[in-house]
Amino acid sequence: MSHTATGTDPAQPPPEDDHAFFGQPRGLMTLSGLEVWERFSFLGMQAILVLFFADQVSDGGLGMDPGTAASVSAAYGTLVYLVSVAGGWLADRILGSYRAVLYGGILIACGHYAMAVPTATMTWVGLGLISAGTGLLKPNVASMVGKLYGTEDDRRDAGFALYYMGINIGAFVGPLVTGWLGEHASWHWGFSAAAFGMTLGLIQYVAGRRHLAGRKHAAEYALAPGPMRRAVLTIMAGIVVVALVATALALAGWLTMDRFVDVLTLVSVIAPVVYFVVMCRSPRVTPEERGRLRPYVVLFLASVVFNFILFQAYSTMILLASTNARAEIFGFHFPASWYASALGAFEVALAPVVAAVWARMGPRQPHASNKIAIGVILGGLSFLLMVLPTSGHADETYKMAAWWIVGSYLLLGLGDILLETSGMSATTKLAPKAFASQTMALWFLSLALANGIQAQVVKLYGEVSNPAYFGVNGAIAVAAGVAVIAAAPWLRRTMHPVH
Repeated sequence: MSHTATGTDPAQPPPEDDHAFFGQPRGLMTLSGLEVWERFSFLGMQAILVLFFADQVSDGGLGMDPGTAASVSAAYGTLVYLVSVAGGWLADRILGSYRAVLYGGILIACGHYAMAVPTATMTWVGLGLISAGTGLLKPNVASMVGKLYGTEDDRRDAGFALYYMGINIGAFVGPLVTGWLGEHASWHWGFSAAAFGMTLGLIQYVAGRRHLAGRKHAAEYALAPGPMRRAVLTIMAGIVVVALVATALALAGWLTMDRFVDVLTLVSVIAPVVYFVVMCRSPRVTPEERGRLRPYVVLFLASVVFNFILFQAYSTMILLASTNARAEIFGFHFPASWYASALGAFEVALAPVVAAVWARMGPRQPHASNKIAIGVILGGLSFLLMVLPTSGHADETYKMAAWWIVGSYLLLGLGDILLETSGMSATTKLAPKAFASQTMALWFLSLALANGIQAQVVKLYGEVSNPAYFGVNGAIAVAAGVAVIAAAPWLRRTMHPVH
């Protein structure tokens, strides 16, 4: 790239005239390629995880009831995004974004390889490694995308849309591969495919590293050598202590799976509150930056509501599809986990359309808050749609047409593109400079909170009627989206320079 060739600071965004990748900076190709394989592995595994939990032990599963399987799956998601806080801090203060993403990818790959071993113990070890690795990778790779653009660069939203398209190529292909292997060979063969995908992602990330802004730098706000050594020792000691305490409580019978889920939900509520307070009170944050955090709270809550719906595409919706939807289209039969690929397929198809629309409209495009609000409403409608085919049945043996699930995922996919691309793009603009990667981690804490709430709510799945479950949750999401639209005038005033 030209910014490295000229000897200027490689930590700065590339020049405005760098249009090597569909009119975007060349580094976007490297980061999008990494996300293709990271999402292939993560969502490919997640598409079969709840089915693996719920499957009978004799068939290679863990024998959980559906509600518990969905709750544990959501708790895993909560842990993944809670760890992103530590990942953002490590990148800002110790590792730097490039190394944080690299080490995170290595941990993710090791976790998937561990899950390929057919024992329950290695399953939990693998999920722990994947949680730690994703916490390092996710907030920092998104932050690296933001560094490719200047604050006033109109290509930013379109770039994030292309980046998100890369995410969803992996989201589409992953469940196809892992789902077929999981249901035709064994669940652990599916996990093996996820491990292979993450390995490919790491290879292309290292191969394309020369195109990434800030690659040669350590942490942008690195600790002094003395405090850094103390921080590393404290982190290592903390990990050991937590592991020992958790093991002791589990052996004593106190730390049950239900209590572990409850603890994660509680932490997911407390963590973002504490983090907002810390950033607002930090002397490193200017008064202007502090003022932009207030509207960000609204975007944060909108993300929580939408992602509460979105993540159920891999839990309750997969469970519903496996029991009450026909697994065939035009006479072609497929595994129930393939429904998860529909979400990725729609986002692959729609993301370039959305990117082209935003690029064509330029400064005339809707304000970021309105894009996010529409996304939340579409998420709610995707659940309200499920009220129709699940209503009016005398028992639970009915089979709905596959198109109902597909239609729900169409609404959810479009909503996801609108909310996540605009939300991540706005986050990189609103972030205080001293908390750049950590503010992205705060966005991912909204995903942790969404999963934490989901971990409790999905326990009702199967206990209440399906029309009531999907109808109430969908209606709440629609109401939340309308509320964000109502707050649009205030958001436009307070979110400058976001437009």
